[in-house]
Amino acid sequence: MVSPFVAPVPERSPSLERQAIIDLSAIANNIRHLREIAAPAQFMAVVKADAYGHGMIPVARTAVAAGAQWLGAVHVSEGLALRAAGIEVPVLSWLHTLDTDFTAAVANELDLGCSGWELEYIVAAARELQRPARIHLKIDTGLGRNGCSRENWPALVTAAMEYQDQGLLRVVGVFSHLAVADEPQRPETDEQLDRFREAVNIAEEAGAQLEVRHIANTPATLSRPDSHFDMVRVGLGIYGLSPFADQSSAALGLTPAMTLETQIAQCKDVPAGQGVSYGLNFIASQATTLGLIPLGYADGVPRIATGGPVRVNGITYPVVGRIAMDQMVIDLGPEGRAGFENGSALGAPAVLFGNGADGGPLVEEWAGAAGTVNYEIVTRISPRVPRRYVGGAQ
Repeated sequence: MVSPFVAPVPERSPSLERQAIIDLSAIANNIRHLREIAAPAQFMAVVKADAYGHGMIPVARTAVAAGAQWLGAVHVSEGLALRAAGIEVPVLSWLHTLDTDFTAAVANELDLGCSGWELEYIVAAARELQRPARIHLKIDTGLGRNGCSRENWPALVTAAMEYQDQGLLRVVGVFSHLAVADEPQRPETDEQLDRFREAVNIAEEAGAQLEVRHIANTPATLSRPDSHFDMVRVGLGIYGLSPFADQSSAALGLTPAMTLETQIAQCKDVPAGQGVSYGLNFIASQATTLGLIPLGYADGVPRIATGGPVRVNGITYPVVGRIAMDQMVIDLGPEGRAGFENGSALGAPAVLFGNGADGGPLVEEWAGAAGTVNYEIVTRISPRVPRRYVGGAQ
């Protein structure tokens, strides 16, 4: 199945030696598509971690223009950056430390996740500012990370409602996070949903008038309509990536938004027996042509991902030898010069991954080479790689 949103990889900017091209039109279309799946639930676009490496502010603006009613920014500092950029939609931040600036969060009307210990700090900020904080109580339904335990949940709800009666906060949401929604056949998701409903009932029986109940992430949004409740929180999907090992982005109607490309920095012929890169783990078995790719692990390409694909002149070549801090090498083959103007690949565009529209490599291939997931590859592309934005929500 071909995604209806697939478009050609954008033209390369000749002024940039390396770049991550971010297709904002793809992000907008992904959001519209996912909103239709989630309707009538509200839609939170998760833009934490610099929007999974795509750029938080441009992505957040695109998401709002495409109809996202909420934004998710895991740290308060991220939420404050959204406010500083003039973004006014509701923003939820939920991972805090003792040094989190709760006062700035309340002053800037951020919604705050609360797993228990944070309650007194949030209340202190609200008391200082003389304005109520908006909180979403988080229940740990089985993931085992942050979130209140089931045993302590009634006490947390009681304490929060007492502070609400004092005018210091408003309990506007209850939420949790799923552990195995990307493996739809596993029974733990049903167990988590049951525990979530139980926690919601306890909060509502205590008098909480909830605006949003939310637990669904990207895989649950796509595969578990019974998890949508009042709102879904979608991260990976808005960037056009699949959360499922056995389903591609195209099969889900999504378009990858990031294209990582550079240009060949050197092209040279080498004899049989030539070693390549640190450790000389690759030795040329025959005379061949090598192309130097000026991206490495300092740019976020995993050092371990030898064999990762690079698309040059319509052909995909493997990385050979160890990936270094700033560079890697591809084997263009013994006839490697033949397909290039003037017999050299020097300066030829080289795409590590993109949207796959031209048969080029996808980020999942790099994830496979590195033994990781697509989430990690896009989020680790470093600030040393300039982002170039194309398209938009309109």
